[in-house]
Amino acid sequence: MTEFNRLQQIKRRLFAMRNGVIADALRRGGSPFKIIFGVNMPQLAEIAAGEGPDIELARELWGNRSTRESMLLAPMLVDAATFTPDEARRWIASVPSPEIADNLVHKLLRHMNCGYELAVEASRSDNDMQHYVAMRLLWHYLRVHPEEVRALAEAEITRDCALTRQAAVQIVDELDFISGKG
Repeated sequence: MTEFNRLQQIKRRLFAMRNGVIADALRRGGSPFKIIFGVNMPQLAEIAAGEGPDIELARELWGNRSTRESMLLAPMLVDAATFTPDEARRWIASVPSPEIADNLVHKLLRHMNCGYELAVEASRSDNDMQHYVAMRLLWHYLRVHPEEVRALAEAEITRDCALTRQAAVQIVDELDFISGKG
């Protein structure tokens, strides 16, 4: 009988959970991945819960850039308390799509002690996807750093990037609501 390593075992589970309807919709929507199983987030969370935190497995999954579910699963396997800012920067720099960015922010970056600093750094990048990560991450610091977050969001609105504009407008709108202006 063939022995499979953990990555192969995960890929076999993903294959067993595949959903062609979701995969086809993602492909039609422009998802940049060569391999799309169409596995949904609750199923990925279930896999992650069974694997537990494992930085080496997370790195291997993140490095599998051809497979959507690998990049979605990777941040779920990382303990934010031990993930280094340098590695977070590398992951931010390699985000291929808004879906991956949203998941990376929600499952990992917002839980890091240096999350705000990472968002500010990403907002200074020349890369639109890094700006998107910054806007999504800044949302979690509206109440902690309202003036700074507003300035970064307004600067992003001025850039007028189709990828980031809506996220930046939402930040400004929310800050206006919180302050009673909206």
